[in-house]
Amino acid sequence: MDLGSEVYSVVKVWLSVFAALGYCYAIGKIGPRGGPRRLVAVLPVVGLFLVLPLGLSSIHLGGSTAFFIAWLANFKLLLFAFGRGPLASDPSISLPRFTALACLPIKIQPDPRADPSPGGASRSQENADPIQNGRKKRDPPPQKPQKGHKSPVNYGIKILLLAAMLRIYEYSDRLPQKVVWVLYSLHIYICLEIILAAVAVVARAALGLELEPQFNEPYLSTSLQDFWGRRWNIMVTRILRPTVYDPVLALASRAVGRRYAALPAVLGTFVVSALMHELIFYYLGRVKPTGEITWFFLFHGLCLMAEIAAKKELKLGLRLPRPVAAVLTVGFVMVTAFWWFLPPLLRCRADERAFEEYAAVGALVRDVVGRGLEFTLTGALNASSLAKP
Repeated sequence: MDLGSEVYSVVKVWLSVFAALGYCYAIGKIGPRGGPRRLVAVLPVVGLFLVLPLGLSSIHLGGSTAFFIAWLANFKLLLFAFGRGPLASDPSISLPRFTALACLPIKIQPDPRADPSPGGASRSQENADPIQNGRKKRDPPPQKPQKGHKSPVNYGIKILLLAAMLRIYEYSDRLPQKVVWVLYSLHIYICLEIILAAVAVVARAALGLELEPQFNEPYLSTSLQDFWGRRWNIMVTRILRPTVYDPVLALASRAVGRRYAALPAVLGTFVVSALMHELIFYYLGRVKPTGEITWFFLFHGLCLMAEIAAKKELKLGLRLPRPVAAVLTVGFVMVTAFWWFLPPLLRCRADERAFEEYAAVGALVRDVVGRGLEFTLTGALNASSLAKP
């Protein structure tokens, strides 16, 4: 991969993104609050954001850009077109904040002082989770959202783990395939968390906001509800709720009643998530979809529906110990990922291309450091020669 050419392409893509979002911001200021006219005005930007990632080829830069604009930004812009979502919630929002909220996986942390009632934070967290909706009101509320981000030590440990895995990959030909796939799964999780956390930190520094974390230690999940609704890629969960879950829930409530409406709403959410993952994988590999990614999410959606129904109907009071539940849950996710998620990712040579990108960045860093040392030594020698009488 030509790193310089790819960075140049990324700059061009993001300049186009900023210009398009500036246009949308102007629409929000001069046009109607929401409706068909705003939708017609926004749709060309949605189409543009679907095309722009095709100009990138790297796994890390291209994949992140595709996720930010083809998924997050487009979904938020569609909500914006109808006067809903984070982009339409504050009429006085500034252009920099509008741009950041539109295309980055961030959410402004609500000020707990805004709701003085004891249950305010718990209700806010529950409303942000589309997968919990089937839970009865007497169930204990979820944990309060963490303020800000995890400690630097947490991220430091994960960076060291990532560096260690890169060294282990050098001996991958001597390891069983399943062990290598476990490493790949950890690699994907750690890379996603570090990339999204870095983006959120930059946004926080630029906008002066406290932002919520994007992951909540998914390896501690004790159920599929816990994994998909409260721990894995929380920003995606939040954007899927108003765009997919809530509309399907409203329709299903009229068709089958409120008690069971959460089940088709959950399935619809996973269907849309499957389609968006197929699109992201196409951006990564430019290969024809095989449907494996779709089946992975459909299967998990069906399993989650069964879990919600079982908890609702059987009223199970017996709970497994948390370590046992975590092992079973994470094991189930990883085994199904081995069946349907990793194979298409490996067919587009995502692993090999990622290693090539690491090597290119490493070579660039070594070159910059080497030139810096050479310049420093040359300057020191010249200074010492001038100092001699």
